[in-house]
Parts: sequence; structure tokens; C-alpha cells
Amino acid sequence: MTEAIFKRASVRRFTDEPVTDDEVRALLRAAMAAPSAGNQQPWEFYVVRDEATRVRLSEATPYAKPAAAAPCVIAACTHTAELHFPMCAPQDMSAAVENLLLEAVELGLGAVWLGVAPEPDRIAAVSKVLGLPEGVEPFALVACGRPAEEPAPKGRDRFDESRIRWIS
Repeated sequence: MTEAIFKRASVRRFTDEPVTDDEVRALLRAAMAAPSAGNQQPWEFYVVRDEATRVRLSEATPYAKPAAAAPCVIAACTHTAELHFPMCAPQDMSAAVENLLLEAVELGLGAVWLGVAPEPDRIAAVSKVLGLPEGVEPFALVACGRPAEEPAPKGRDRFDESRIRWIS
């Protein structure tokens, strides 16, 4: 079992050191390796390094403040047209974002998932900041960079045997 699952933590403070193009490609390669319903792969990713745009994204939703200080923000977006299984797109996108977060751990980066969907006001605000075309809808923002903090991973503490039901 990969240790990244248990080392992952939400990092909200970053150093000024940039995330390299190769690191971004590795993050997105991991994201696009996610399973998707009927292999529909509804994702498109916007990589935001521009400081003014990151600040605007940080103001677009109530919980996106870390985007302002992160050297890189990745907007995970959903193509909403021509999906074979549109009701499964949120699960597809969630799997992609989780893969990205786990790859960040492997690369020694910090990252935090900043929710956008399914809130209509957040979707509209982020769409406006990014100038998204018709048929592309923001699902989540991921602020990432070199961690300026080391929050304790919570995954190891969440196992709860009382939530398991064995059916034999």
C-alpha cells in the first residue's frame, strides 16, 4: 500500500519556490490516470501561475484563500457536453483530483483541494476569472507548491473498525 495515502495532508501555506513544468506534468499525468465512467475522461486542467489571476481565484470562493499564496493553482474542470455518463462526472473528477493530491505527496509538494462544484455561485465566479468557454465547468481548484508548513496527516487516525460490517 502506498504511503502517500497516509502522508497526504491539506497544505495551505507555501514557499515562493515555483512548481516546475515537469512537476506540473507529473501531477496532471497522475490526475488523468484516474478511472472514469465508460472511460469518458471529462477533465480539462487550467494551470494558473499568474499572480493576479491566483489572487482573483482566492477571492472567488469563500475557502480559496490559499490560492493567492500558492505558486501554482490547478483548476480541474469538467467538459459538460457529450458525456456518456454525465451523472458520473463528479466521481470521475474527484478521482482525478485525489490522484493529483497523492502525486503531490510523492513529489514532495504540498497541496490543498479547494471546492468549487456543485455550488452555482462558485462555479460562476471561477468560470469568470478563468474565462472558461461554454461547456467547460470548474470542479475544483488545487493550490500547490513547496510546503511552508507541515500539517500532520490525518489519514492514519481515521480508521474506525466500528464502521465496518462484514457480510459473509
